[in-house]
Amino acid sequence: MWDPKKYLAFTDHRARPFFDLIARIDTDTPRRVVDLGCGPGNLTETLAERWPHAHLDAVDSAPEMVEAARGRGIDARVLDVREWVPEPDTDVVVSNAVLQWVPEHSDLLRIWLDALPHGAWFAMQVPGNFEAPSHRELRALAAEPRWRDRLDDVELRGGDAVPDPADYATILATGDVTVDVWETTYLQRLSGPDPVLEWVSGTALRPIRAVLDDTDWQRFRGELAPRLRAAYPPNQDTSTWFPFRRLFAVAHKN
Repeated sequence: MWDPKKYLAFTDHRARPFFDLIARIDTDTPRRVVDLGCGPGNLTETLAERWPHAHLDAVDSAPEMVEAARGRGIDARVLDVREWVPEPDTDVVVSNAVLQWVPEHSDLLRIWLDALPHGAWFAMQVPGNFEAPSHRELRALAAEPRWRDRLDDVELRGGDAVPDPADYATILATGDVTVDVWETTYLQRLSGPDPVLEWVSGTALRPIRAVLDDTDWQRFRGELAPRLRAAYPPNQDTSTWFPFRRLFAVAHKN
């Protein structure tokens, strides 16, 4: 289950890659704009502001996120991205921090790009930090004997969750398609007690939260917290530096 409030706790840091991504979309009058994985809708609002005359589609697989987006006045709907099919007039597709949850998304990218009309833009961003200490430590804890039996069936993503930038370029650069692929590591300055734990609680730890009761969830967080503090020690001013790698790809069908 997604918690929109927990996800929005780091709004500024989560929003910056979105704006870096859509800055590379060079079109003024798209007919239809799709937010593929709209989340709570806070960033979908900016798409409506940028392209006010376009028909805006907003979809997300999490009912909690769709409800939050609707609370902002966005006509969002529940839909798994695996089931999404572009309408003939789809000129812009934005997928921000979604496809890392979809193991087969490389195949979907080929299908979607082939179905989009000429002149369309497809822009995506995914985290690329699955081998960072934040993820390695939670996987290591989940694999220890006291947790293994309860978490053995939980899929915790590793480095193979997303391809390398060059692989994305190869996937998207088919036919008459112009591709822009890059990566950025944001050195994020977090504040508050155990900020890295709070960050991953809203994303990477979701599959674990889904299978543990409240008591065990708090116990797991309590055991993970000191590991993350050691991996990301606080500064003298109590803030914490949290490096976060992200991968970007923008494809334009000429």
